[in-house]
Amino acid sequence: MIREAACLAGGTFLSAALQLVTVYAPVGHSVRLKVPTKKLKKYEKEYQAMRESQLQQEDPMDRYKRENRRLQEASMRLEQENDDLAHELVTSKIALRNDLDQAEDKADVLNKELLLTKQRLVETEEEKRKQEEETAQLKEVFRKQLEKAEYEIKKTTAIIAEYKQRAHCPGPGFWPYLQGSFRKHSFLLQQYLPVPPGQLGMGKMMACKHCSDIFSKEGALKLAAISREDQGIETDDEKDSLKKQLREMELELAQTKLQLVEAKCKIQELEHQRGALMNEIQAAKNSWFSKTLNSIKTATGTQPLQPPQATQPPKEST
Repeated sequence: MIREAACLAGGTFLSAALQLVTVYAPVGHSVRLKVPTKKLKKYEKEYQAMRESQLQQEDPMDRYKRENRRLQEASMRLEQENDDLAHELVTSKIALRNDLDQAEDKADVLNKELLLTKQRLVETEEEKRKQEEETAQLKEVFRKQLEKAEYEIKKTTAIIAEYKQRAHCPGPGFWPYLQGSFRKHSFLLQQYLPVPPGQLGMGKMMACKHCSDIFSKEGALKLAAISREDQGIETDDEKDSLKKQLREMELELAQTKLQLVEAKCKIQELEHQRGALMNEIQAAKNSWFSKTLNSIKTATGTQPLQPPQATQPPKEST
């Protein structure tokens, strides 16, 4: 206690000396006072000795009361500081608890979003796989139809060209060729029709006097009934019939070409839809990846503790 009083006295002595120097310094001039350290220590010792002698001469009861009052003030100050520190500690704990709760809630939300995004990614990949399979199947079907249509076009074009050539220049082999073609088509029709092709429309054919002279009851051509004079003469009815048949075949060729163009347009449309679907899937993957990174960065930036480790998303299918 005496040591503390001496230190206080020493500090008071030094401050009093500085105040005296400040008071007696000229106005507007800076004072640069150099006092030797030995003299300062000497003055301090003398001052402390003087203070100790004054304290010894003072009444002990007064000194103890003053000391007790000083200690009470120090105790009250320390208690106030302790209360302030305790209040600050409680406030800090509450704030940290709130931050921790918010971080945990955000981590839960991010985990749920991650699970939902993974599920959507799996569903999108499954849908993509199905779309690719359907696209491949449709492409195969349209390819076959395209090949078939091209074959039919070539075949029909060849038949039309041959009919045109024979119609313009009918030779002695035209009627045998026509009979062979009729027999060939009759044989093909027998495989699909329950009624023989020779009996299809026989009533109308036999009712016609021109047709009854050319076709028999079985549907075959009666070439023996046609004289050699009739083979070199083309009547107007035969020309009209050939022209009508040519027009029908040209119309069928045009329809086949139209179907071919529609099939090509459908294939292009499917390719366009497939490209758009692939772009949407890639955009969804990029969006999911960027959102996940931003969410993780936000969580790690606001949460004081380490967030729970999240499982990595599945690899993207190439």
